[in-house]
This record gives sequence, structure tokens and C-alpha cells, in this order.
Amino acid sequence: MAGEYSVNGLAVPETLELLHQLLAEARVDYPDLSDVDAMLIETAVIEIAGNVVRHGRPTSQVVYAFTLRVLEDRVVGVLRHSGERVHWLPDAPMPDDPLAERGRGLALAEAALSDLRFDFEGGENVWTMVRLRESAPA
Repeated sequence: MAGEYSVNGLAVPETLELLHQLLAEARVDYPDLSDVDAMLIETAVIEIAGNVVRHGRPTSQVVYAFTLRVLEDRVVGVLRHSGERVHWLPDAPMPDDPLAERGRGLALAEAALSDLRFDFEGGENVWTMVRLRESAPA
């Protein structure tokens, strides 16, 4: 059985708390979702959404919509947002400096996910995040 959760609004710092709440709600509804899968999808979602909040242009005017689907074999998050087109290079390495504060978010998200895709559709940036579940429910 699949569950779908969604939230939308302005990409401002408070957005991140709304996303944490949505992910926590899904976790309660799906206790068979492993701690590892839940933690890794949350890491990816928050890292990417955090980038939208910090770097989205025009500042405080970027509108987003996030949908999370919990499926039998995977968890899928789709983050759509307005603003300037993002230019993302997949497979970007982590910064050499372990204390670097920039350049880690998308690399962390990629490492946490089974698949990360970016598209620009209908004037919107679209991030599709897929985490294959460790073990499907019985």
C-alpha cells in the first residue's frame, strides 16, 4: 500500500521544519520503514531543500511543492520549485576539506539515495529522490 504526503509554500527557513514534520508523519504511518531508509531519505530531502532555501533566487520569493510517496519497495520524494534554473553536475565529489561548509549538500544527498535526478520542466526545477527500501514489508 502506498502513502502520499505533500507540503508547499515559500522556500524560507521555516520550510525545513515543515519537511521534518512531514517526514516524521510518514515514519509514524510506516513503522516498517527502516531507520536507515528513513534517515537517508530525510538527509537527502533536507540537504536539497536547504539549498533551495539558501540559494534559490529571487531570495524569499521561490515557491516550492514537495511530495513524498512511500511505496512497497522504495521511498520517492519530488521537490519542485520556482526560481532561476539550477545548474547541477551529478556525481560532484565531496569537498577535500572535511570542515568545508559549502559543496557538501548535493554530494551527501546523492550518497544517501539510490537515484537522484534533476529536470527543468515547465519553468520549474524538479528534483526526484529515490531511496530503495532495505527490505520490503512482508
